[in-house]
Amino acid sequence: MSVILEDRPIEQVREETIDQLIVNYSHGVISAEAFERRLDQAMSSDNHQEIIDLVADLTLKADKQYTSNKEHQFTPSYSNADNDNTLSLQSILGNVERSGQWYVPKTITVNNMLGETILDFTDAVFQHQNVTIKLNCVLGSSKIYVPENINVVCKSYGIISSIENKAPSMASRQAPIITIEGKVVLGSLDIAVKKTIKEKFIAFANNLKSAFDSNK
Repeated sequence: MSVILEDRPIEQVREETIDQLIVNYSHGVISAEAFERRLDQAMSSDNHQEIIDLVADLTLKADKQYTSNKEHQFTPSYSNADNDNTLSLQSILGNVERSGQWYVPKTITVNNMLGETILDFTDAVFQHQNVTIKLNCVLGSSKIYVPENINVVCKSYGIISSIENKAPSMASRQAPIITIEGKVVLGSLDIAVKKTIKEKFIAFANNLKSAFDSNK
């Protein structure tokens, strides 16, 4: 006997519904407008039946190929590459940025004096589950961008400074954990998600749709 709908974990029901929406949109069954409207409803609703009803008229469901593509897209990238375990960034009256697909060491030291530093982990490849950023920011601006499936712990303190942490801290236990230590003096530290999970779903769906369209 199957479990009644109301007793199933709602996040599981939500995930299955979103998967089905993406599959049907990528195959051209529903329009972009309908996909985004239903996606918004699936992500905001806390009612099992309301979520299920969003795909009641859709027959295509996720298969193994879809699941593989999704895991590749949404699972944090790990590598066993034997790269340096430390990275030191210096920004004095200038700017330093790490972005794109870069290997993340175990420890990152950032010295920022009257400059700007940007660490973008959106497409980064992690070598360790626990990463520490040691920050020394004086009269400077430091920005850290993370994906939503990364845990962030901010232990840094500020002296006449602005520290904003808008990143999530409740990702899965297997997700990387970034711990930010150090100080910000007369400067700013901003931690934020560069691309929301909704934006990632839409980008993923559009990529799948483009792939299917090109194979027709």
